Amino acid sequence: MSSDLAIRAQGLTKSYHLYSTPRDRLKQLLFGRRRKYYDEFVALSEVSFEVRRGESMGIIGRNGSGKSTLLQIVCGTLAATSGGVEKAGRIAAMLELGAGFDPEFTGRENVYLNGELLGLSRREINARYAKICEFADVGDFIDRPVKIYSSGMQVRLAFAVMAHVDADVLVIDEALAVGDALFAQKCMRFLRTFKRNGTLLFVTHDTNAVMSLCERAIWLDQGRVRADGTSKSVCEAYLQFLFEAMQGESQPPKREPKPSAATQPRATPAIAPEAARGFAEAKSSQMQVFEFDPEAASFGLRGARVVNAALLGADDKPLAYAEGGDAVTIAVVIEASLDIAAPIVGFLVRDRLGQNLFGDNTFLATRSAPVALEAGDRAEARFSFALPLLPPGHYSINVAIAEGTQERHVQHEWINDALIFSVETSSIRHSLIGIQMQSVALRRV
Repeated sequence: MSSDLAIRAQGLTKSYHLYSTPRDRLKQLLFGRRRKYYDEFVALSEVSFEVRRGESMGIIGRNGSGKSTLLQIVCGTLAATSGGVEKAGRIAAMLELGAGFDPEFTGRENVYLNGELLGLSRREINARYAKICEFADVGDFIDRPVKIYSSGMQVRLAFAVMAHVDADVLVIDEALAVGDALFAQKCMRFLRTFKRNGTLLFVTHDTNAVMSLCERAIWLDQGRVRADGTSKSVCEAYLQFLFEAMQGESQPPKREPKPSAATQPRATPAIAPEAARGFAEAKSSQMQVFEFDPEAASFGLRGARVVNAALLGADDKPLAYAEGGDAVTIAVVIEASLDIAAPIVGFLVRDRLGQNLFGDNTFLATRSAPVALEAGDRAEARFSFALPLLPPGHYSINVAIAEGTQERHVQHEWINDALIFSVETSSIRHSLIGIQMQSVALRRV
């Protein structure tokens, strides 16, 4: 295996023999050469991938897709039927809840047990024990049997041990789905620090967490790799699949002819240094806005379509430039292809990783007085707000049309990256979003 690889999986397959009765298992043992007395269930089929040192890879997929089986094979707690895994460095894993804990042992005893299983000596565990307890924050329960722990306390203790074994590779299976928000934030801070030098294999149903933590993702479906690529592209494809699984296959888009060259997205002009300095000194961010892309990737039932989307200024004209703190309006024009009793139009702003930053929709504003549309009717949704301050980078605005409620609805059209804007200069560097302060003062009291 190449020295820059942390994990290489080749042709991993895992199958199980399912017997209807215990006697069939005995028949298979005695007469299995002549016929099969079992049904075969294939949990994984020919799964191959490589993870480089320092890379973070997310694994997504529905329940039963083979995610946990794959991680168990990678960690060595489950043998593959065929194929193999090569690994480099120390691996620490959090698989199923309570795995590796003896329920009769106290938390303290399980810290030592797990630490030794992960390759630490007793002397090394002694040196780290205080920090492990501080991270877990289970209080006096550390000297009580784990069998009386809540699920959240078990996760706290298991994660605390894993975080202090100096692993080269961390393998995490849905660990952050259990526990309180404060501990989840502590874990995310640790993972962001760890991934600067370590390798992360992360399984979750939370696509936002995958896009936040991982540069790359694979999507497992019925034991096979359905997609492998950037976390943003794989998560978007997976979300489209989930929508279509609920409401049916997307229909092809019916777009108006592509705009002429005069109305194509504007090229990025240079920003004068004087303007950049002015915006930075004003504690702001300057952005360049591109026009609606009618050919952006989309999905949905196409009972309605987005005709246009634009970011408008105070004069109600499309903006080529905007500044953090400006009063703006996102206008989305839709056209119904079918009769729609109560359309919901919304937008979502995402960063370059695909993380959701902010957004809204018309459901609450129109719940008491729905705007019914007949086939061929058009409507315009408008969202007015003050632009937040954003760090430099590229951003996208997704727009969508649905019908139903916030919780249960069908998606008529969802357009990824319908509008693109780029923040060139900004006073915000270390947060996702900044707020334009009305005033900032310091005085002796």
